[in-house]
Amino acid sequence: MLNGDETEIIFTSRRREDNLNENVFEDNKPYEDIFISKKVGDTWERARNIGPVVNTPYHNSNLALSKDGNTLFIYNDDNGGDIYYSERDANGNWGTPVPLPGIINSSFNEKSISMSSDERTLYFASDRPGGFGGIDIYRATLDSKGQWTNVRNLGPKINTEFDEEGPFIDQDNVTLYFSSKGHKGMGGHDIFKSVFNPETNEWSDPENLGYPINTPDDDVYFVASADGKRAYYSSVREDGMGYTDIYMIVIPEGLKDTEPIVAAADTTSTKPVEPQEPVEKDPVTVPEKPAATMPLHYVVSVVDAESQSPLNARVRLQGLRDNVIVASTPAGDGVTDFTIAGPQEKQYRLSVELDGYVFVNETVTLPGAGTEPRTINRTVALRKLAVGVSGVLRNIYFDFDKWSFKSESYNELNKLERMMQQNPNIRVEISGHTDNIGTKTYNMYLSRKRAEAVKDFLTGKGIDARRIKATGYGETRPLASNDDEKEGRELNRRVEFLVIGD
Repeated sequence: MLNGDETEIIFTSRRREDNLNENVFEDNKPYEDIFISKKVGDTWERARNIGPVVNTPYHNSNLALSKDGNTLFIYNDDNGGDIYYSERDANGNWGTPVPLPGIINSSFNEKSISMSSDERTLYFASDRPGGFGGIDIYRATLDSKGQWTNVRNLGPKINTEFDEEGPFIDQDNVTLYFSSKGHKGMGGHDIFKSVFNPETNEWSDPENLGYPINTPDDDVYFVASADGKRAYYSSVREDGMGYTDIYMIVIPEGLKDTEPIVAAADTTSTKPVEPQEPVEKDPVTVPEKPAATMPLHYVVSVVDAESQSPLNARVRLQGLRDNVIVASTPAGDGVTDFTIAGPQEKQYRLSVELDGYVFVNETVTLPGAGTEPRTINRTVALRKLAVGVSGVLRNIYFDFDKWSFKSESYNELNKLERMMQQNPNIRVEISGHTDNIGTKTYNMYLSRKRAEAVKDFLTGKGIDARRIKATGYGETRPLASNDDEKEGRELNRRVEFLVIGD
């Protein structure tokens, strides 16, 4: 949640760092705590725990924030899950949370609220009886005594037999964004939009916001900026730094503010037309019609490395810098056909995954569409996971002389974690390697710290630490000569994994 001028963000996280409870919940993950960050210029400061007045040693999450940023609505897991609010004083201190007045809270779970711009209507999610199934979205109004009353289910246009979550009512007080598992979507929670018509007292059919906002995983808690030019939400994506990350959507300039259509001139007027002197005009040059652009087809076939038999793996092609996923068509027998319509040469990340095999995650450079049809064929051979199988994690990057990850590393790390999750019996050695710049002793230390950073990432995602051995080999196992940077030392600075048990 953000304040009106987007200089402060408040969010919920299950991170270990700065959590009020040193222990973990029954799912072996830290408890939920509320965190806060301020924006200075164009940069968000490092997030900090909002503090023990708002947070408890157990689950706490934020739900909504007033425009001025001084009233915070939170979820408290007492009484089955109720909505509370806390107010911030002039000194910046948050007050003790108190229950929302009125009849919103019940003995069931109330969560995910949004308030209209006039602060007279409240939308919230609840699993109380009498709904259409799962979690439904409700609406309540504020009476003259400051109590929230007149609670109404939004009805079957919005709610389904599955879960509807994360309502957000826009500045116009009629456009509702929410997440649903029940309406037609791409998978998990998808974000939908519906508009209320006061004349008919009905909501429009929910519209899926579609790709690239929605993904096959969970996309939830959509909130728009006051000027309608940005939105923020939580999503599970390939390039994420963890499980669920916060993303900002920038609405393209001119998408809403398009030029109005000018009405045609009225040709029915009876007013006489004044004669006009003929005007000599230059000859009109008709521009040459550009040649049609034919898309490029990048056809990827996946086979078993030993038997060469086709494998129906998960194959994805995604822009390396813009993260735009390329449209694809399954062609059967392990073949996927990607259609590239852009005219420019571009770098992409090709990823191939299948349970029981070593994933492939590499960068490819492909030409753009042209004037003639063109197809590029590629075969990817996947190796079965077995003791002795190893792989280089080439897309894990560190700053010089450091062992903290760069943001480009998380796509590879997430694939490594997913491989470990899908194959719970394997044990691996994570090994760090360096070039020969620096002393042998320091390089051994640096490589070990980098291997331990990968292990810490995996254990932080729930992988049993006993399944991972972290080792540093320093400069002792080069892949190439250290005489050259691009073809040598850069290749030697790497992290590898080796299957050591199953």
